Amino acid sequence: MTASATVTSIRTAPAARPIQAGAQIRAFATLVRRRFALSARSPRELVVPVVNPIVFALVIAPALAGIVGRFRGGIDYMTFVAIGTTGLLIPINALFAGIGVFVDRETGARRDLLAAPIHRSLLVLGNLSVAVTTTGLQLVALLAAAALRGAIFNTSFAGALWFVGGAALLAIGMYGVAETLANRMATQEEYVGVLPAVAILPYFFAGSLFPISSLPGWLTVVARFIPLTHALALMRYGLVDHRGLGLHDIWGMSDPNVMAALSLGVLAVFALGMTFIAVRVFNKAAVH
Repeated sequence: MTASATVTSIRTAPAARPIQAGAQIRAFATLVRRRFALSARSPRELVVPVVNPIVFALVIAPALAGIVGRFRGGIDYMTFVAIGTTGLLIPINALFAGIGVFVDRETGARRDLLAAPIHRSLLVLGNLSVAVTTTGLQLVALLAAAALRGAIFNTSFAGALWFVGGAALLAIGMYGVAETLANRMATQEEYVGVLPAVAILPYFFAGSLFPISSLPGWLTVVARFIPLTHALALMRYGLVDHRGLGLHDIWGMSDPNVMAALSLGVLAVFALGMTFIAVRVFNKAAVH
């Protein structure tokens, strides 16, 4: 009799109410505002990542340009390197943004946020949105400083879209890397120790200072598999390298639009893949 009553009560128990989409959107907006407030409270996250690239664009690039002069395809070397410094700014900024994961986990409101009736992926996506937005603002500051120093950008609406697409997808993918590492590593010190290898080392092999065709043959092959190589070639194609010479070094084709679309596809796979991995790793870390 008791067993029958129990089964009946289980069968008639109301199903869990699905979380409404509107509530999720409001929760996401709240998470974004919260992360912006934390970032503004820590000037280090806004200022430090952009210092080295701006110094490079304003001091080192003009000095190198005085030695090299005009570059391949008639591109001014200072302009070439100025865009190359975005390959330093975007990864460093993304990795610095990952430090916020440690702050939330150790002294922040992570436990309270995990208990809230929202999808856990929103916590990652909220942090991602802020990291990409702040990176965009710093990128504008970097290009403006380079232009004032003498860099020559010649673009169109379509070219600007190629540039924005390459920069945005690279930033999304690199923050996915940052979120994944931050949730896999036990201490902030360990995370900071890995930062140079992840954020800075690819800069020297991805065509930031010279074309990848100048590298030894085997390194050129390796460079073609680095997402940053595709991002820099795509951003240069949008702003200065309208012949797509950097893209040709990667794909070896004749149509620059086709090569740009292929590199954009590579970056899209990188961004979506790393975001997916970051959400999975975060969900596993949240259980422990």
